[in-house]
Amino acid sequence: MMDKAKQDELKKAAAKKAAELVHDEMILGVGTGSTVKFFIDELGKLKEEAGLHLKAVVTTSSRSQKQLEGLGFKVSPLADVDQVDLTVDGADRVDSQLNGIKGGGAALTLEKNVAVNSKKNVWIVDESKVVDHLSGFALPVEVLPISCEQTKRRFEAEGLNPVFRLNPDGSRLKTHYGNYILDLDLARIPVPSGLADYLDHTTGVVEHGLFLNICDQVIIARDNGEIEVKKR
Repeated sequence: MMDKAKQDELKKAAAKKAAELVHDEMILGVGTGSTVKFFIDELGKLKEEAGLHLKAVVTTSSRSQKQLEGLGFKVSPLADVDQVDLTVDGADRVDSQLNGIKGGGAALTLEKNVAVNSKKNVWIVDESKVVDHLSGFALPVEVLPISCEQTKRRFEAEGLNPVFRLNPDGSRLKTHYGNYILDLDLARIPVPSGLADYLDHTTGVVEHGLFLNICDQVIIARDNGEIEVKKR
């Protein structure tokens, strides 16, 4: 198991590499998570040292928004921009086909909306997130409260092992949009496209954390200190 200091070092290296893709007058999408936090730090340095000016910035979490605004960036709602030039985000898992699982921070719906409205999507990860086949992380599914119990039973019948995501006090976690998350405890997802299609057509599902054919480039910080860039 990699210690946190080493993992943070790798995340910083990946974030710095991603910052090289950012140019003046871009409409930039910024995701959420621990690796993205380091990326935002790099944006702050570019602003201070090189006078970086972005046409607009959209983000997928209040935490990222607060950090960006603290560095002097103005954050706009996605609906207020035309199309995002580049979105940089993290991922909970990414496979050899550059498909991923996202939603560990419960922001999957906004993350996917920003991603599909971006010309280019880049994920920054340390090598602990890289797998041959999607596995090792519960798949988040955002569901409507009005039919959440029926949706859960439907998933149980399909052998998907759904569990409501909870707050520390034991109450059900609510997303930014007031919905619940069912985490599907799957040992492995052999056919991600098949599961995505099933979830896409299940009434009561708002969104799911399978991000397929969305990512264009993954920047991987390897344990040996190397930065690997994989493109679709």
